[in-house]
Amino acid sequence: MKASNPIENFLSRVPGSMYLGLAVLIISASNSVTRQVVEIGQHHTIDGRNPISLCNVLFVGNLCALAIMALIFHKDWSFNTLKAITRKDWIILTITGILSGAIAPALVFSALGQGNVTNVVIIGRIEPLIILVLSAWLLGSKLDRWTIISTLVSFAGVVATVLLGSSGQMIKMAGFQVGTGEVLVAIAALIGAISTVISKLQLQTIPLGIFSIYRNVLATIIFFFLAKILYGSQHFVDAFSPLLWKWMLIYAAIIVVMGKLCWLAGLKKATSTELNLANLLNPILSILMAFLILGEVPTQAQYIGGSLLFAGVILGFIGNLYANRSKPKLEQPNPRETINMFMGFRGV
Repeated sequence: MKASNPIENFLSRVPGSMYLGLAVLIISASNSVTRQVVEIGQHHTIDGRNPISLCNVLFVGNLCALAIMALIFHKDWSFNTLKAITRKDWIILTITGILSGAIAPALVFSALGQGNVTNVVIIGRIEPLIILVLSAWLLGSKLDRWTIISTLVSFAGVVATVLLGSSGQMIKMAGFQVGTGEVLVAIAALIGAISTVISKLQLQTIPLGIFSIYRNVLATIIFFFLAKILYGSQHFVDAFSPLLWKWMLIYAAIIVVMGKLCWLAGLKKATSTELNLANLLNPILSILMAFLILGEVPTQAQYIGGSLLFAGVILGFIGNLYANRSKPKLEQPNPRETINMFMGFRGV
C-alpha cells in the first residue's frame, strides 16, 4: 500500500476557495507586474535596447510556462491518446492555438505597452461577454433574464470606458477617437472568444494536457517568427540577457507557476458559484493592483465604466445563485472551459 504524503494530505484539506482566492490575487496583479518589469528594463538598457521588452517577456514567459505544464500534464501525452486524435482535430487545434495562444496574447501585450492597464482590464472583460453570446448562438446555451441584463450592463461599461477615456495613440473609428491600445485589446478579446467557442464545439475529446502544451509550443514558435518578420532578425537578441532571466524567473515562479497551480488546484474543488465569484473579483482586484503597483489612479471614465462593469457582474452572480438554488447539487465546473479563464498571463 502506498504511504501517504504529509504535504499532499495537508494540501488536500485546503478548501478550493482558498486556492481560487490566491490564484485570483496573483492573476489580478499580472498585467501590472508585467508593465513594472518592463519599466525596470528601460532603466537598464543594452546599447539602447530594453532587454525586458514585452516581446521578450511573452517569449521567455511561454518557455517557463511550457516547462511547468510539461511537469503537470506529461501523462496525457501517451502514444494511444495521440493516435486517437483525428486530423480534423489537429487542424482545429492548430488554428485555435495560433489565434488564442500567439496572436491574442501579442495584441494584449502590445496594448499594455501603449495604453492604460486599467483600460486593458476593463475592455478585456468583453471576452466572456462575447463567449456568452456566441455560445447561445452556436452552441444553443440558454440565457436567463439575469444573464441578459448583466451582459448588457457590463457591455455598457466597456463602451463607456472606450468612448470617454481612451489613452495613448488615438485612431478615428465611426466618428470617435479611440485609443490604439483599446482597439488591440478588443480584437484580442474577440479572437480569444472565438477560439474558446470553437474549442468547446470541436475539441472536447482532446485531453487538457495535450490541448494546453500543444497550444503553448505552437504559440511560442509562431510568435517568435512573427516578431522576427515584423521587427527584424535582431528583435530577440537580448532574449538570454541575465537581467531578463533574473526577473522572468521571479515572474514565472509567482505569476505563471504559483498562479497556474493554485488555479488548477482550486478548480478540482470549486463549485460554479465559487468560480463565478472569482471571476467577479478579478477585474476589481486588477484595477486595485494597477493603483498599488503602478500608481494608476482611475479616471472618471474608468470609474463610470468600472462601476457599470461591476454592477453587471454582480447581477450575473445573483442570477447564478438563483439558478444554483433550483439545483439539488452544486455544479462542478468543467476544467476544459474554465482553464481559459486564467486571464492573467495570456501567453499560457
